[in-house]
Amino acid sequence: MSPKKLDSTLAVSAPIFAALGDAIRLRLVARLSAGGPLSITTLAAGATVTRQAITKHLHVLEGAGLVHGARHGREQLWELQPRQLLAARRCLEIIERQWDAALSRLKDFVEMP
Repeated sequence: MSPKKLDSTLAVSAPIFAALGDAIRLRLVARLSAGGPLSITTLAAGATVTRQAITKHLHVLEGAGLVHGARHGREQLWELQPRQLLAARRCLEIIERQWDAALSRLKDFVEMP
C-alpha cells in the first residue's frame, strides 16, 4: 500500500478509534452489537453514569459513524452501524501486515550467517 493511501486510511479510521477509546463507549458498542436497537433507558440500566452521560457518549459514537439513533414514538432507539467497525478492522489489518513484514526483516537480519 502506498504511503499516501495508508495515510488516507488512517485518517478515516482515527475518529473511530478515538470514539472507541473510552470504556463506556466501548461497552455501549458491545451492548448494541449483542442486542440490536436499544433505547437510552435500556442502555443506561446498570450503568455507572447518568442517562444524560450515556446520551453524550452515543452522540460521540454517532459522530464517528458507529451508531445511529432514530425516533420510535417517544423513544430514541440506537443501533450499531457495523460498516465503520469493518473499516477500523481493515486499518488494523494493514498495520498488522506491516508489523509482520518488519519482524520478518528483523528475523532475516538476526539470522544472517
